[in-house]
Amino acid sequence: MFSHITKDFFGNKQSFSIGLIFISVGLLFGNWATFIPSVKTKFDLDDAQLGLLLLSLPFGALTMNPVAATLVRKIGMQKTSVYGIGFMLLAFSLLLNAPSVYFQSFFLFLCGCGISITNVGMNTCVGAIEHHYGIKIMSTCHGMFSLGLMFGSICSSFFGGMGLLPGLYMSIVGGLLFLVLLFAQKNIFLIQDDLHETTEEKSKFSFPKGSFLLMIIIGLCINITEGTMADWSAVFMRDVVQTSTYFEGWGMAGYSLFMALGRLIGDKIIPRYGANKILFYGGLLTILGIIVVISLPYTFSAIVGFALVGAGVSCGAPILYASAARVPNMAKGSGLAIMNTFAMGGFLFGPVLIGFISKATTLSIAFAFIASLGLVWVIQSKRVKLF
Repeated sequence: MFSHITKDFFGNKQSFSIGLIFISVGLLFGNWATFIPSVKTKFDLDDAQLGLLLLSLPFGALTMNPVAATLVRKIGMQKTSVYGIGFMLLAFSLLLNAPSVYFQSFFLFLCGCGISITNVGMNTCVGAIEHHYGIKIMSTCHGMFSLGLMFGSICSSFFGGMGLLPGLYMSIVGGLLFLVLLFAQKNIFLIQDDLHETTEEKSKFSFPKGSFLLMIIIGLCINITEGTMADWSAVFMRDVVQTSTYFEGWGMAGYSLFMALGRLIGDKIIPRYGANKILFYGGLLTILGIIVVISLPYTFSAIVGFALVGAGVSCGAPILYASAARVPNMAKGSGLAIMNTFAMGGFLFGPVLIGFISKATTLSIAFAFIASLGLVWVIQSKRVKLF
């Protein structure tokens, strides 16, 4: 089941190196997500105010997203990926050292800018590697992100429980990941770009329609779910489940572990069973997981519920990103950039919406909204034609 990982991922220097970028992004997100409750406490924010603060990150991402595809074409996907993650490391190192809520908002904006650039660059690199070597690694690379998310949430929960200052901890993480980047960047710059655009391809651009539009709708549902798990799972564990500090990040850890496992086997099961079927059953698993989390708000059962959600969303992004890279009659990187705009919008704006719903009702009811999105995703997965 995992033989393709040994051969196509670990056995290929370019695949492994770009995978290190994915895992670095996941580590940054996992660490940040676990410390969100501490930010809420530090600045004495309610759920709506926290949601408003989190809005800074998507503004940064959406500001830079139109630039991302241009950077890929102008300086190359390799430099876009390396420079993007370098900027992210700096921004996230500052993130938990903010002296005021205004600086916190500004640093979140910078993080969003880095995320957008890195996301388009690294996914374009994966597409180029798949084309050049005739291999499938998109799901595996997204699995690396999930592993980073899991280890980031576990480590930050542990060191947070030990009393280590969040700002100091995040700066140390940023420094260590910079060393990883120095190791990986040489092989990333060696990634071959075999795909050449024509003038005709560059001139054709239109608002998403047809199957591409359905892909974006599914992507929105999936990414709102992912963003909610990233930003609100620790808050849910603390405020609803009322677990101890040591376990606040374990909901995210369970979610990330099963998301990683799903993605690591994704490059095998997607061709075998079909992308549409994987999307369909993924949506059902997500709905089931949310129901468990809401109806059984205890430490163990909540972790199990979050794990089911992780399994459900696991293959969604790899399927949609790979398909977006193959949308006909679009300039290189444009399909990914458009998908990324909506996906990142869902991932980053979704948690803001959850904050406002939670303020008006309860966090459990806000999570029920995520289950309703799972139903939309299930229905559309039967209709969409993937490229």
